[in-house]
Amino acid sequence: MSPNVEDLVDGLLADRPPATTATPEFLGEQFDRGLAWVHFAVGEGGLGLTPKDQQRAQTRLHAAGAPSAVMRNPIGYGMCAPTIATHGTPKQKERYLRPLFTNEEIWCQLFSEPGAGSDVAGLSTRAERDGDEWVLNGQKVWTTLAHISSFGLIVARTNPDVPKHKGMTAFLVDMHLPGVEVRPLFQITGEAEFNEVFFTDVRMSDALARLGREGEGWRVAVTTLMNERVSIGGGVGRRGGGPIAEAIKIWNERWQGDTSPQAIALRDRLVSSYVRMEALNMTNARAAATRKTGTPGPEGSVAKLAFAEENKRVYDLCMDLLGNDAMLFPAGYPMVRPDLVGLGSPDVHKMFLRVRANSIEGGTSEVMRNILGERVLGLPGDVRTDKELPWRDVPRS
Repeated sequence: MSPNVEDLVDGLLADRPPATTATPEFLGEQFDRGLAWVHFAVGEGGLGLTPKDQQRAQTRLHAAGAPSAVMRNPIGYGMCAPTIATHGTPKQKERYLRPLFTNEEIWCQLFSEPGAGSDVAGLSTRAERDGDEWVLNGQKVWTTLAHISSFGLIVARTNPDVPKHKGMTAFLVDMHLPGVEVRPLFQITGEAEFNEVFFTDVRMSDALARLGREGEGWRVAVTTLMNERVSIGGGVGRRGGGPIAEAIKIWNERWQGDTSPQAIALRDRLVSSYVRMEALNMTNARAAATRKTGTPGPEGSVAKLAFAEENKRVYDLCMDLLGNDAMLFPAGYPMVRPDLVGLGSPDVHKMFLRVRANSIEGGTSEVMRNILGERVLGLPGDVRTDKELPWRDVPRS
């Protein structure tokens, strides 16, 4: 008989009241009771149930004021953990999942490179086998929260003599190993959530670091990317919440009762944005309810594309609603390296700048459209002349 999720949540809240329990203790107990990722296997922070059960548990916990594991560790929680659960060894799952969930160890994802952004399979960072170890050399870029991360999920080239998709291997790299250097990349907000990371003769244990089989890095990467797109764009918020709430607030403060042609045009845009945001919310809710396993399908790309484009539209509207005040940036440019991803800030001006990244991070909107066109609509794929060439022979700039 399957465990009753509601009863387990009630028991957790009764034994560890969120208001009086330290966050690491609460999250640790949540993990131990299988309520971290309900759809994961028993003993891995889950109960072997479904993503729908996970949504039910999360809704109950959020309503009770429980701490969120995803806020400080979004890359680890939404992307790395599902990948470890799918491809990791029992020893890796035991070692990494619990401290990831309790936020004792922050994670980052190391895929993009200066010469391999949208084409992840074209990456050139090398990992060479040396006995029971791998020696890692190369550079990654646009790595979110690398500056506070304990570990990173990285894909590296391990065989240059086969086609690019077949010569990669995934690893779980300790970000404090000798030879790892993290440098900030400042955004137009004046913050550096992103980083570039350099690896120079970094030695990793094969037994604990390699994730999946040698040469199966693309398979591991696809798992991560599919979960990334749901993590970024697949959330189900309350009606009228999120970015659209900011637009409504500005409308009520500045334009309510105005019957000028400009106000009417802005109101039409506001209503259209509200409808599109609600359609995205309902689409995400339907996808979450019908998903049978922890690994999402093409709906992740739908959600990510819609999330990116609608966020930009809504904050463009916010700027137009602000009029001349939109030209100011009250927060200034602090030039800091934050501990959190800069989404959900109450500063509308900052969010207008920050959401420019939504259509790049996690796969560009152009890539999302290609994926949907080819894999969902069945349209002919792009011409790929390098698909069967050994990676060593593929022209690179």
